[in-house]
Amino acid sequence: MSEALINRLVKFAESGNQQKVVLSGQSHQGWVMEITEDALLISTGFAEKTGKDMWISFTDLQQAQLYYWDNKQDQWIEFPVT
Repeated sequence: MSEALINRLVKFAESGNQQKVVLSGQSHQGWVMEITEDALLISTGFAEKTGKDMWISFTDLQQAQLYYWDNKQDQWIEFPVT
């Protein structure tokens, strides 16, 4: 994985209060917890009892839409992948 893409994903993880990944019609909303050489870990749900950790590969992320929650605008903002 390129260093440029990893740096972009770090910026995504630091954007807004929460992040959302929409992949194959499913929305995964929560917090980016980790970025490795080939995947991103997002923790979803409100509490440990209902939350799930989900690894999303960089291959899948290429087909996903990324959003972050902007508190000032009080809405989801699309995060450009490139």
